[in-house]
Amino acid sequence: MSAITETPPISRTSTSETSSERSLLAGVAVSSFAALLLELALTRLFSVVLFYHFAFLAISIALLGLGSGGVFAHLGKNWLGRFSTRILLSWLCVINALVVPLVLEIVLHVPVSLSLSEANLFRLTAIYLASAVPFFVTGLEFSVLFARESHHISRLYGADLLGGALACLGIVPLLNWVGGPNTILFAATMAAVAGAVWAVRPNLRKLTLGLAAVLLLLIAANYSGRLIDVVYAKGIFRDKAWVEFARWNAISRVEVDRQDQAKTVVIDADASTYIMNADPKQWQGSEWQHNLMAAPPALANVLRPHGEYAIIGPGGGVDVLRAVANGSPSVTGIEINPIIANTVMRDRYAEYSCHLYQRPEVHIHVTDGRSFVRNAKQNFDVVQMTLVDTWASTAAGAFALSENSLYTVEAFREYFEHLRPDGMVAITRWEFRQPREALRVVSVAMQALHEQGVENPARNFIVVSEGDLDEDGIPVVVLAKKSAFTREEEEQVRSHLASNPKLVALYLPSDPKDNPFSALIARNDSYAFAEKYPYNVAPVNDNRPFFFFTLKLDQVLHDDDLSEGIDWKVNLGVVVLAMVLVISFVAVLAFLVIPLAVRSGNARERPVRLLYFVAVGLGYILVEIAFIQRFVLFLGHPTYALTVVVFLLLLSSGAGSLASRKWLARRQRAWLPLAFITAALLLYVFILPGLLNALVGLSFAAKLLVSAILLVPLGFAMGMPFPTGLRALASVPVPEFPTAGESRFQENSVEWAWAMNAGSSVLGSVLAMVIAIQFGLNATLACGAGAYLFAILLAPTLQRQRA
Repeated sequence: MSAITETPPISRTSTSETSSERSLLAGVAVSSFAALLLELALTRLFSVVLFYHFAFLAISIALLGLGSGGVFAHLGKNWLGRFSTRILLSWLCVINALVVPLVLEIVLHVPVSLSLSEANLFRLTAIYLASAVPFFVTGLEFSVLFARESHHISRLYGADLLGGALACLGIVPLLNWVGGPNTILFAATMAAVAGAVWAVRPNLRKLTLGLAAVLLLLIAANYSGRLIDVVYAKGIFRDKAWVEFARWNAISRVEVDRQDQAKTVVIDADASTYIMNADPKQWQGSEWQHNLMAAPPALANVLRPHGEYAIIGPGGGVDVLRAVANGSPSVTGIEINPIIANTVMRDRYAEYSCHLYQRPEVHIHVTDGRSFVRNAKQNFDVVQMTLVDTWASTAAGAFALSENSLYTVEAFREYFEHLRPDGMVAITRWEFRQPREALRVVSVAMQALHEQGVENPARNFIVVSEGDLDEDGIPVVVLAKKSAFTREEEEQVRSHLASNPKLVALYLPSDPKDNPFSALIARNDSYAFAEKYPYNVAPVNDNRPFFFFTLKLDQVLHDDDLSEGIDWKVNLGVVVLAMVLVISFVAVLAFLVIPLAVRSGNARERPVRLLYFVAVGLGYILVEIAFIQRFVLFLGHPTYALTVVVFLLLLSSGAGSLASRKWLARRQRAWLPLAFITAALLLYVFILPGLLNALVGLSFAAKLLVSAILLVPLGFAMGMPFPTGLRALASVPVPEFPTAGESRFQENSVEWAWAMNAGSSVLGSVLAMVIAIQFGLNATLACGAGAYLFAILLAPTLQRQRA
C-alpha cells in the first residue's frame, strides 16, 4: 500500500486504510448478497420453467461457477495482475450486472421438456452453462480479492457470510413483493451496487450507479410481469391470452387460467385445481353434485356426511364444497399457499366461488398441514388430502418439499391421534397399472396403525378407484379408519358404488380382490411385502420422507420404459439426481481438477493440505442440507426452514470467521473447532429428531430461540476452519532457492483452495440428497461429521513449513 513508500501523517494513513478496508468488506457483503439471492431465485424460477426436480440444479450451478472462477484466477494470474484490485472488482461487477438479465432471458425463452432427446439435453446444458456465468464472475471476484488481501481473510470471509445471511432474509419478501424474474433483476442491481462500492474512479462509480438505476427502473416497469415473465414452462409455450391472474411468492407461482366457463388455479405451470363455482344451497340435484359425488374422494362424505373435516391442501375448494354441501358443521381447510387461500379464494375470486371460503362453517388456516394437525386442540371425524402434490419446490430448492412430510408414518400417527374414535383418514393419490402411490399410502397407514396398537388392520381399510387400473393416472382413495369398518359402513359404500358405476372397489374388508392392495393388507407386513414388490412401497418416515420416490435401483439402471407415461415425471427426481451427480463430477474434473493439475506439474503443487479444504467444504454443505430438511417440520414451513437455518448458520459462521484470527492464531489449535463440530454433529444425530418433536408445540418465537440455541454455536465453529486454512496457505514462506513450480504454488494456493472447496461443495450438494434418499437424514448428518473428522486428520498439514 502507499504507506510503504510514502510517509503521510499517521492519522491520515490510518484513516485511509480503515476506509479502504471497510469498502472492501462492504463490497464483499453486497456481492455475496447478490450471488446468493440469484441462486435462491433461480431455484424458484427453475421449478416453474423446468420441473421442481431441476430446482436442485441451481445449487450445483452456483457452486460450480464459484469454483471455476477460482480456477480462472489461478490460471490467469499473470494477466489479471495487470489490473488494480478495485478496478478489476468493479468491472467484474459491471459484467455480472449485465450478464444476469441475459441469463434470465435465456432461462425464460429456452424450452426444456421431460424428453431425453439429444436436442432437449442440449437445451438443458445451455441453461446450465449460461446460469453458471454470473457465479463464475463472482468466484473470480472473491478468489482474486482473497488472494491479494490475504491478511484480511477472516474479515473478508465474515463479510461474505454476512452478505449471504442477509440474502436469506431478503429472498422471501422479494419473491412475495416483486416476483421471481424481478428478484433476479434485483440481484443484478445489487451486483452493480457492489461495483460502485469498490470503484475508486468517479467515472466508474457513476457507471455502476447508473446501471443500478436502470435495472431498478426495469424492475418497476416489469411489475406484475408486464415485460418479462414465463414464456416456456415444462417445454410448452405459455399463451397469456387465457391467463387472468398471475402472482409469485416464495412457495410457487400461481396463476388463474380461463378454460371455457371454468377457472383453474395453476401452480408452477403444472399442478392445477378448479375453483368451485357452485352454491351449496343449490347442491341437491345439480350437475355439481352429480360430478363431485361420483369421484373417489366423495366416499368420506358418504360415510361421514355430518362429520367435522380437516382438509389439507383445499386449493380451489372441491373437498370443502363437498363437505359443506353434504352437511358438515365444521370444515377446517389448511392451505400452505397464501396466494391461493387469500388472494384468489377470499379476494379476487370470492364472488365467483360463491364466497365458499368465507362461509361461517369454513375455517381456513394458511400454514403447513402437518404442523397444524399436530398442534390442533380439537379432534376430527375426517382428515382428508386429495392429490396434494404441488410438484413445486419452495425457496429452499429441492431440499424441502412440503408435501413429502405429509405422507410419513409419523404424520399418519399424528392424523390418527387427532381423530375421534370412529374417525378416518381419506387420502387420494394417482395410481398406475402397477400400483405404487396409493399402495404406499396403505403401507404407511398400516405401519402407523401397528404403532397405534392395531395388530391386524385388515378391517381398517377401504380402497376405491375411478375405473379399473388398466391405465396410468387413475385417482384412488384410501380410507384408513382408526377403528374397524362396520358392516353397515361397508353396505353404505356398496350402495354408493352401485349408483356410480365408474367407481370400482379395490379392497373391502369382507370382499378383498385379487390385486396388490389386498395382497399387502393380507400380508400385514409392509416391509416384507415391499421387499418382493417391483416398486419401493415401503413405509417412509421423517428420517427418509421421500414418499414419491418409488423406483428401485435396478429399475433406474435397467428399465428402458421409465420415460413413458406420467410415472416418468413422478420418478424423474431420482434420474435428475443421478444426472446432476455425473454432470457435477465431470464438471469438477473439467473445470477444476484437470486445469489445475495440467498447469501445475510439480508434486509440491498438489499437497495433501488441499484435501483439508475438500473435507471442510463437503462437511458444511452436508450439514446445511440435512438441517434444512430437519427443521421444516419444526418451524412449520419450508420457507421458514431455509430462511432460519441458512441465515443462522451463515451469520454465526461469519462471526466465527472473525474470531478465528485471534482464537486460532496458533495453527496447532486448528483442530479444536473441528473436534467441537464433529462431537456436536454426532450428538445431534441421536438427540435432534426427538428434541424437535418434543418442542414442536412451542410458539413460533420460542421455536426461533430454540433454533438459534441449536445452530448458532455450531455455525460459529463451522465458520473457523476455512479462513484458518486460507491464512495458513497465504503465509507459507517462499523457499530460499525455489523452483518455478514451487513459486507458482505458493502464489496460487489460495485460489486453488477456494476452487477445491467449491468443487467439493458441488459434489456434496448432490451427495447429500442421494444419501438422504437412500439412507436417511441422520446418515447425511453423520457423513457431515465424518467429513469434519477427516479434516481433523488433515489439520496438521496446515502448520507452517520451513522454507
